[in-house]
Amino acid sequence: MRGIVGEAITPDLVERLGTAATAWAGRGRVLVGRDTRGSGPLLEEAFARGIAAAGGEAVLAGVLPTPAVALMAQDLGAVVTASHNPPEYNGIKLFDREGRKLVDDDEVRIEALMDEPAPAAAARPGSVEHLDGAADGYVEHVVDRFGSDLSGLRIAVDCANGSYSGIAPDVFERLGAEVTAVANAPDGENINAGCGATALGLLQETVRAGSHDLGVAFDGDGDRLLAVDERGDIVDGDQIVAVLALAHRVDQVAVTVMTNLGFHRLMAEHDVTVHVTDVGDRYVLEAMRREGCVLGGEQSGHIVWLRDHVTGDGLAAALLLCGALDGRTLSQAVSAMPVFPQVKANVRASSRVVPARVLDEAARLNDELAGTGRVLVRPSGTEPVIRVLAEAETAEEAESLCASIARLIEEAPR
Repeated sequence: MRGIVGEAITPDLVERLGTAATAWAGRGRVLVGRDTRGSGPLLEEAFARGIAAAGGEAVLAGVLPTPAVALMAQDLGAVVTASHNPPEYNGIKLFDREGRKLVDDDEVRIEALMDEPAPAAAARPGSVEHLDGAADGYVEHVVDRFGSDLSGLRIAVDCANGSYSGIAPDVFERLGAEVTAVANAPDGENINAGCGATALGLLQETVRAGSHDLGVAFDGDGDRLLAVDERGDIVDGDQIVAVLALAHRVDQVAVTVMTNLGFHRLMAEHDVTVHVTDVGDRYVLEAMRREGCVLGGEQSGHIVWLRDHVTGDGLAAALLLCGALDGRTLSQAVSAMPVFPQVKANVRASSRVVPARVLDEAARLNDELAGTGRVLVRPSGTEPVIRVLAEAETAEEAESLCASIARLIEEAPR
């Protein structure tokens, strides 16, 4: 659940969700964290009221990264966050007692409970308590399981003015790195604002100005990681997963349909099986658990390592990336993966159904390209647009492929 506060997201709606989710979980204890948005305390309070109304116990942990809530979830885990969205947005993420995002059927059941009349007073009164120092246990877990000696590394850390502010820079320093922290002073209105994993310009400038070895950037709730190398060039999620796959010699990975063809070529050279999913870290996680993968991720920066964790974790991924350098620069580490130029377009459409003519043409082009490029066409899950991705060995060819498919969509009857 995510939207602009005061429009799509209101305290009443969040309270109803708290009641429904608690009833779905069988009541019990619900750990609640939040990011640094100004609307967070109000919505946290509303969600806690909903938990108590259903007879559950709300355990309020305050500002806490999303992966920490997943790790520490009790009968249910909830995060008041809008992730990488601007400050005026907020929402709720839910995790079951195993720290897993809910499947579609579970979400449907909770939505049905939200539509039911307000429940009578619970037989056993609910409660609200505050948990101090929740971040400390999370930090110890991440340092112990994912940390390594980072002495000699100069790292720029962009905290997106979010949940890792005051946490991530200290972790890197504790492990021996020399740290320059930016976007590390949240004020309720600056989360993801011109900083973090969705706006890497600040990090690039910081790395170039300070002769850093690399820079890492998180999003507001801490479940994404992107990086820049020592030259300030962007390193995306595909490249990070590639570095980790080779460093840890995994035999299989899970990625999405957006993953660069260069990644697939590199994995084939090293006999690594690649499982491809729909876009969304939830689908990557489902495939990883189904296939027994340790490593998976998305181009957008969701990096998942399931040994000693349950979900994507930006800080854990950053520590793994630093540990995988093994004396190399980041640019040297990522150079093993060829990067095919990708061109994307969002075409407005009256329907989210992709016209058959467009699908046929995409299939024809993919047969013709025979692995030297590709065209991907898919409807947006959230907007009235059809998304087009074209990939080829040259930018010019990718642009031509993307434009031809976009034109077909625009010409389709409305």
